[in-house]
Amino acid sequence: MANMNNSPITQVSQHSVPTHSNLQPQLLTRLFLDLRGKRFEVDRETIMNLPESVLLCLFPNGLVLSRQSVALSDGGGDEEDEEVYGVDFDPDCFQFVLNFFRTASETFYGTSTSPGLLSAQQHLLDATADFGPTSSQNPLLSKQAIIVLREELEYFSIPPNDGNPLTDQNGIANDKLLDIKRRSGDYLIDKRNIFTALQRNVNKENNVAEQHLIDMLCMSGFDREDEWGYRALEPSRCCISSIALVLLKTGIHHYPNNEKPADIDYGQMATAQKLLLFWRKPARKCWWDGMDVELSATETEKAATVKLWARRVWTLELSLV
Repeated sequence: MANMNNSPITQVSQHSVPTHSNLQPQLLTRLFLDLRGKRFEVDRETIMNLPESVLLCLFPNGLVLSRQSVALSDGGGDEEDEEVYGVDFDPDCFQFVLNFFRTASETFYGTSTSPGLLSAQQHLLDATADFGPTSSQNPLLSKQAIIVLREELEYFSIPPNDGNPLTDQNGIANDKLLDIKRRSGDYLIDKRNIFTALQRNVNKENNVAEQHLIDMLCMSGFDREDEWGYRALEPSRCCISSIALVLLKTGIHHYPNNEKPADIDYGQMATAQKLLLFWRKPARKCWWDGMDVELSATETEKAATVKLWARRVWTLELSLV
C-alpha cells in the first residue's frame, strides 16, 4: 500500500498556512471617488444600492469593496486612510442619481423626524405573512422600487456635398466639419423627450414589441411626455448620455393624513411585478435612427441641412432601495 505521506494530494506544508489573522480582507466602509476632477465621498451601503448599469459605467473593471490589510503585528495601518478611485463618469449625472435615491429612500423609510411610507403600509406586510412565505416575499411591499432608464446616443453627421473639403490632407475633420458636429450635438441635446425617438421607430417599423415596452413603462411610472432627468454631451465625443429615474407604481395607495389604511390595487401590482424581471438584470435595446435636420445659422456659418444618424442604446433595470 502506498505511503499516504508521500502523496502530493495530501502533502501540506505547515509553513504555508497564514499565521496573521489581520491579513484577512477588510471591508471598506466608504469610497472616495474622483469623477473627472470632482471628489465624492460615498458610503458602502449607498454604492451597493446603485443600479447595476451605473456601477458598470463607474467601475468597468469591477468594484472592490474590500482591501487586503498590510498591517502586521509590528506595523500599523490606518483603515481610514484615503484611497481615491479615479472614475471616468459625468459627476453631475452621478450627483443626480445620488440625490434621487436619497430622496426616495427617505420618503419610503422615513427620517429621524418623520415616518415614511413603509410604516403606513406595515399592516399589508403583516397581512400577507399570514398566507405563507410566497406572498410575504413580494419585495415591492417592503422596498422602494425605482425604474432606471439610460440612453447612450452616438451620432454621425453627414453634411451636404457642396464640393468643399471637410477634412485636411491627413483625413482629419477640419474646422467646418467640427462645427457641424458641434451644432448637431446642440440640436440633439435639446430633444429631451424620452419616447419620441422610440415611438418614431415604432411608427416606421410597426414594431409591436417596442410599443408594448412604451406602454409598460408608461403604466409603471413614466408619462408619455416625460423628459430625461439628466442629459449631457460627453466631452470630446459625438455622444450624449441620458438617464431617467421614476418611482415604480406598485398600486399601493396611501391616503392623506392616514384617513384610511393603505390598500393595494392588485391589477397595478401585477403590472409592477413584471418589472421585477429587470431587478439586478439590466436589459439593453439598440436601434438606429436617421433624420434630416436643419441646423440654424451661426455668426460664422450659414444654415445647413444635414443627415443625422443616431445609434441609440437603451438600458432598463429595476433597483430596490
